[in-house]
Parts: sequence; structure tokens; C-alpha cells
Amino acid sequence: MRTVELLCSAELEQTVRDVWGRLAGVGLPSLARNTHPTNRPHLTLASVTEFPPGVEERLAALVDAALPLPAQLDRVAVLDGSAPLVWLLRPTPALTALHAAVWDTLAATDGLLPWHAPGRWIPHLSLALRFRDADRRLTRAVADVDRLAGAFVAARSYDSADRTVSPLGGRRR
Repeated sequence: MRTVELLCSAELEQTVRDVWGRLAGVGLPSLARNTHPTNRPHLTLASVTEFPPGVEERLAALVDAALPLPAQLDRVAVLDGSAPLVWLLRPTPALTALHAAVWDTLAATDGLLPWHAPGRWIPHLSLALRFRDADRRLTRAVADVDRLAGAFVAARSYDSADRTVSPLGGRRR
């Protein structure tokens, strides 16, 4: 699988990592425990089995034209009751336009995974996987993280086959 992901500014990334640390600090599931070098806060726009020839260059041009992109974080939520703990993002017009353009670019690609499709996509930054909605320690760990702002400043693609990332476009961090 290959992804199209936006990367956070240094300040926003540190804010998310601080929340990861707070969750781990009170014994909750947290992405702080994932020590793989590719683990970092990001927003996934699309996932596909593989990029066809020429698509990666078109995606790079799209993200280069859109970045930096303001990010408006809304609230922390558990998706589907017993699944990822996420920090929801407000879908600004600029973010929605970039997401639509990425999907248009990938529309004819075999293996486009539907959970990021327009109308179904929930823009978010992941905080923990396999989080239980019933765990009430959540409020203590992330009580003050709602409604912050930041920016996406770079893009990358994750390759799940070899667990590596590669930059998309000229904006690299």
C-alpha cells in the first residue's frame, strides 16, 4: 500500500507528540509506543495499492502548490467506539480542495482504498490505536488539546511493503 500524507509543522508535530506522551504517561494506548522511525504525526489523504507510473509526480505538484496549508484542530474523539483515538481536523476549504484534487488524480488507479474517499474521509491526526471509548482517563490526559491551529508543511508517501517513506514534492522536512 502507498499513501499520500501531509506532515505537520515542527510546532504542531511537537504538540501531537506531547499528547502521545501524556496518554502513555497515564497508561493509555498511545502512538508514543510505536518506535518505528517512520512514526510521526500526519494526515492521510489517500491510500492505494500502488502508484501507477507518473502519478507520484502529479501528486507532488499538487501538494507543492497547496503547502503550507493551515490546519485547524477541533476535538479529540474515538472513532467507532473502540478504535483509533484521533484529533479531528476541521475540513477547511483549502484542505478539502487538496483532498479532492488528490482523489481526482488517483481516480483511475486500481486499488484505491475507500475509507479516505470524499464524503467518507474523516480528517484527523491519530493519537492511539485500539482505544476503548469507555476508558475515562482520557479527559485527564488530553483535557486541554481542543481547537488548536497549526500547519501542514510537507508531504510524503508511506510504502507498507517495505515500511519506508519517501517525500512527495519539493517541501521536505
